Amino acid sequence: MTLVWRHLLRPLCLVTSAPRILEMHPFLSRASWTSVTKLSLHTRPRMPSCDFMPERYQSLGYNRVLEIHKEHLSPVVTAYFQKPLLLHQGHMEWLFDAEGNRYLDFFSGIVTVSVGHCHPGAYHGGSPYTLGLTNVGTYKMELPGGTGCQPTMCPDVFRGPWGGSHCRDSPVQTIRKCSCAPDCCQAKDQYIEQFKDTLSTSVAKSIAGFFAEPIQGVNGVVQYPKGFLKEAFELVRARGGVCIADEVQTGFGRLGSHFWGFQTHDVLPDIVTMAKGIGNGFPMAAVVTTPEIAKSLAKRLQHFNTFGGNPMACAIGSAVLEVIKEENLQENSQEVGTYMLLKFAKLRDEFEIVGDVRGKGLMIGIEMVQDKISRRPLPREEVNQIHEDCKHMGLLVGRGSIFSQTFRIAPSMCITKPEVDFATEVFRSALTQHMERRAK
Repeated sequence: MTLVWRHLLRPLCLVTSAPRILEMHPFLSRASWTSVTKLSLHTRPRMPSCDFMPERYQSLGYNRVLEIHKEHLSPVVTAYFQKPLLLHQGHMEWLFDAEGNRYLDFFSGIVTVSVGHCHPGAYHGGSPYTLGLTNVGTYKMELPGGTGCQPTMCPDVFRGPWGGSHCRDSPVQTIRKCSCAPDCCQAKDQYIEQFKDTLSTSVAKSIAGFFAEPIQGVNGVVQYPKGFLKEAFELVRARGGVCIADEVQTGFGRLGSHFWGFQTHDVLPDIVTMAKGIGNGFPMAAVVTTPEIAKSLAKRLQHFNTFGGNPMACAIGSAVLEVIKEENLQENSQEVGTYMLLKFAKLRDEFEIVGDVRGKGLMIGIEMVQDKISRRPLPREEVNQIHEDCKHMGLLVGRGSIFSQTFRIAPSMCITKPEVDFATEVFRSALTQHMERRAK
């Protein structure tokens, strides 16, 4: 029993009103009493301490902000929660809403705040990234477009027809067994055959290029079978195409073992795109390529960029790189990320509705299913309720996959093991409550 509970419990009386708690127990810090404002009959996981005191919110009222959102923003921009958060201030891995409630941010503005909210050594100005925590819509293109782009099958070793317990580069594998040798992946061979079929039947003989995320982010943190990307790059180059690595979410040390995601696949792309974590919340991006490709573009493309090379953006990007290096955040991603993966894997073994836990470093997916045999996605309404329960207990996570059935975990790289312990206990509590609702 936590110290907070010891002081608050009374015979047949459970006080959950924050003002009443503060009146009865003035010795409690603001961080303590705001973390117990939504107590339930379930034991609430104890939130780790935080010595940061947010400023008092003195701007527009909550209902007025909702009105502005409804009147002026596109209906495509939907809210994550039934009662959207009005975030007021951030400090490293923590966020505070307009009422002073504290939340552990395990999505970092859609994998954007790489070194921590308002880090004193990096970007800590305005907060455009808070929109990513409160007003994100998952979208997909339902109609074919004349863009000249052809999607290929996602080689998902969990939901796809092939792949098993030795097939991906992660401390945690699928629970589906396979007979793959350590240096050979049968799932990779099967998916490569499908990729060859796409190249033979769906695109021209010569292709311009091939885009790939080292780990798919919005799709639910999907990892390819070992060796797939390397062989896919070889097939693309054989048809004259360039290979493009999308490092918007995986780059800058987030995966722990390597600074760039493509390095984990033992490939060297021709072009690398990067954004999000490069600016720790500042809106910036970059494209990196070889001198030869840059010269080729100059011959055929009159390229210009109104804001390219902005001095402030360059200074912010350099500062973020310095923080990552000086604070050993890549090493922290490896150590704490592996610790977190193994902790979440225990929840997969404990709950029937947790179908898969996957990822690398601080990029993790938890896929919710109806049962482990069919692997059908857990209905959106049920996933929504688990998501809401996590928020009520002070944990913010993202969502992904086609049916929004995968929780996406991507905290800032300054995260600590005690905070991981808190997050896993919140998930355990939310899953337990869901199973109890299911049993009624």
